[in-house]
Amino acid sequence: QVQLVESGGGLVQAGDSLTLSCATSRRTFNIYTMAWFRQAPGKEREFVAVISPSGASTTYADSVKARFTISRDNAKSTVHLQMNSLKPEDTGVYYCAADIRQLSGSTWSAAYWGQGTQVTVSS
Repeated sequence: QVQLVESGGGLVQAGDSLTLSCATSRRTFNIYTMAWFRQAPGKEREFVAVISPSGASTTYADSVKARFTISRDNAKSTVHLQMNSLKPEDTGVYYCAADIRQLSGSTWSAAYWGQGTQVTVSS
């Protein structure tokens, strides 16, 4: 079992930046591919970004590419999502996830999920 705890969400204005963090006490954190997903009100949860166990490889959803950066610190068992130039459409609950599998080109699954952190971007 992997427990994930997100933090850093909040209310910001369009154009602002925000950094989300996800922590786990799992000592084998560095074996997991990690990702961020989000769910907007009334919509399905969607993939945002994924990072390989070493941190050398990352992939982003087209909607956040060039604005968001996923990173990880394996020594601290944490993963982060730096979000710049935020837009109202980035509003939603952001979930940290571990043990990621790519099912198809744009479909990803996760074995473990955090409880989520709310991000609200006002216009």
